[in-house]
Amino acid sequence: MSVLTNPSLLLLRNSEELVGKSILVVNFVQDGFLAELKQLNPQSAITAFSYNHANGEFAKKINGINVCVNHEMAANDYDLVILYYPKSKPEVLMALDNIRAVINEKAQLLVVGENKSGVKSIEKQLAGKAQYSNKIDSAKHCILFSFEQLENNPTFEISRYHKTFRVNVAGVEFDAISVPGVFNHGALDAGTKMLLENAPTTKQGNVLDFGCGAGLIATFLGIKNPALTFTCSDVSALATYATEQTLKLNNIKGGTILSDGLKNISGKFDLIVSNPPFHTGIATDYTIAEAFLSNAKQHLTKVGKLNIVANSFLKYPPILEAQFGSFHTVYKNNKFAVYSS
Repeated sequence: MSVLTNPSLLLLRNSEELVGKSILVVNFVQDGFLAELKQLNPQSAITAFSYNHANGEFAKKINGINVCVNHEMAANDYDLVILYYPKSKPEVLMALDNIRAVINEKAQLLVVGENKSGVKSIEKQLAGKAQYSNKIDSAKHCILFSFEQLENNPTFEISRYHKTFRVNVAGVEFDAISVPGVFNHGALDAGTKMLLENAPTTKQGNVLDFGCGAGLIATFLGIKNPALTFTCSDVSALATYATEQTLKLNNIKGGTILSDGLKNISGKFDLIVSNPPFHTGIATDYTIAEAFLSNAKQHLTKVGKLNIVANSFLKYPPILEAQFGSFHTVYKNNKFAVYSS
């Protein structure tokens, strides 16, 4: 059995609540909870839903669990929903609206989270949407809430959560679309801005936008160089969805792919460009970016280039030097650095 995280331990010590015929687990983590839940409900239909492709791949290895990775949950008359509280408040509100569109009228909603995640706000966030709420338990810096007699949401349309915003950088202007849960939702972040201000000069060929977010890098480069074709990858189904909307809005040639790092990426590119992620959930996690840098070269053509932006304090230069032999710092200040192979 996998090690259990504190939210999962809190759920399992309230196992009498974890009973249903059709169960939906939302925003689950990579631990042993799903396997334990199946043991408690051997005859029940259990669906594990995540916006995160890596979590979905983990859940596919567990017997008896239906796995869905997407930008929205499909209606299925669930009678028990277990929500691991997300880190982003807008994402929480969107997920709750989606959950209320996929449950039956007698459904119970359990919400669990670490205190630092903001889970204490859940009762306010569901005010007027549930007739009955109860704080069931708290331990190990986590809280478990229960909600019943939830107000049904007739339909859920993610387009209601679109945030259209204007990007104006380095002489290029365009509109982009984001949704809750996407990196730096609804705005151009400072790191990506610096990368675009020091953008690579590749004029044609295939480009990989790794960790694409809302598709800002691909759209910027595509407007400047219409001959480029883009593959935009992200571990988040919300990000690939947002990128698809942004590319379509700006008539950029390209597609998206869900990938945990470079695992699902095939072929070689004339340019790989990225503001690589270094957070997983609430915690800082450098392994994704480090693995990306260590494996990027094998996805480049002989004359292909890697261009990235990173926080200045991150120790990426030794990895770049080991992989590429030489690299240069295109621009650097006290916050960010732009590197090119």
